Amino acid sequence: MKKQTILSRLKLMCVLSGSVLLIGLAVSCKKSEPLAAAADRSTDVKKRTAALPTLNEALVAMQVFNNNFYNQYGTYGPSYKAYFWKDQNHTNRMDFWMQAEAIEMFIDAYDANPSQDFKDKIHYLYNGMRDGYGVTWENNEFNDDIIWGALMCVRAYAITNDGGMLDMAKNNFDIVWNRAWDTQLGGGLWWKTDKQSKNVCVNAPAVICAMKIYQATGNADYKTKAKMIMDWMVNKFYVSTGEVKGAVNAADVITEGTRTYTQGTFIGACDVLRNEYPAVNYTTMANNTMNYTKNNMCNAAGILPDEYDTGDTQGFKGIFARWACIYVASANLQSTYGQWLDDNATAAWGVRNSSGVMWGKWGIRTPDNQVLSSFETHNGVSMLNNVYRYH
Repeated sequence: MKKQTILSRLKLMCVLSGSVLLIGLAVSCKKSEPLAAAADRSTDVKKRTAALPTLNEALVAMQVFNNNFYNQYGTYGPSYKAYFWKDQNHTNRMDFWMQAEAIEMFIDAYDANPSQDFKDKIHYLYNGMRDGYGVTWENNEFNDDIIWGALMCVRAYAITNDGGMLDMAKNNFDIVWNRAWDTQLGGGLWWKTDKQSKNVCVNAPAVICAMKIYQATGNADYKTKAKMIMDWMVNKFYVSTGEVKGAVNAADVITEGTRTYTQGTFIGACDVLRNEYPAVNYTTMANNTMNYTKNNMCNAAGILPDEYDTGDTQGFKGIFARWACIYVASANLQSTYGQWLDDNATAAWGVRNSSGVMWGKWGIRTPDNQVLSSFETHNGVSMLNNVYRYH
């Protein structure tokens, strides 16, 4: 989408919603000075990161993302279908698991700013997943991809009450369980169908997904499976300091260290289990993992790391933002972790470019003339909207 189109929509929003809505983007509503010029000043980031972005600015962040990447491309029965573009050049739709995570980001934005428009678009994006990949995904060799998709579906179901979403979540979780769980290495789910590695990136989201299916259906088998996965994962990957290792190979050798998304989904797994199993101190595990992420993975200002080594890693901290903020809200730990998470939201908003887009490097201004991927730019949208779970 052209920059002029985005700015025009933002200007329209200023007219419709008043100056409060775009307090952080106020310059884009003026003709006298483009935002790009203001943002290039050496002191600009400090000025713009002084205050937590407002809830309305979180809404703006989601709308800017949609302006850049949302594509509604046809009908789907009596409804419509949509997907997110992979990048600003609109070369293709986002890859499967990234698409699922972007839809989860949209679900987060709906939770922060509920509207019929957002609810409809979540449905259209779900239809786009069905249209693009079918209703079951056994042809995908990556078990974590399937779990990310199933988790998106069960979370969307909680908003729409569409039984098809719940069925898709259950059926695809079952595919992974049936082909990926075994007792080699003591249990756990294999990352891929080649069964060479068991990774947190499939096991931790599977715990969350199974518990949400259990909560939606009352089928205790899913609760049992969630606990089985978690017991194995804690034994294999969790360190008492709060460090969560990332993967173990078939020879029982740890092959991956910490990542923000695995830290975050482990926290989410602790959160969904802690009230069901009060005898197990999942709250302590979650707190330790939060503390490790804050104290050992962030920079001196507490800002989450720039994980830019591959395209897959560029969106990791948007996933951390989701599950960390959900946990803080549900455990009422705002006074302990709220300021740290707020600081990350403020930093993300402070580096937006002249079109309001935030990339994944929250200490450097987002470039105006670089083609950005939707996955790297979803981080800030997730961060801004999820802090409003506890505000």
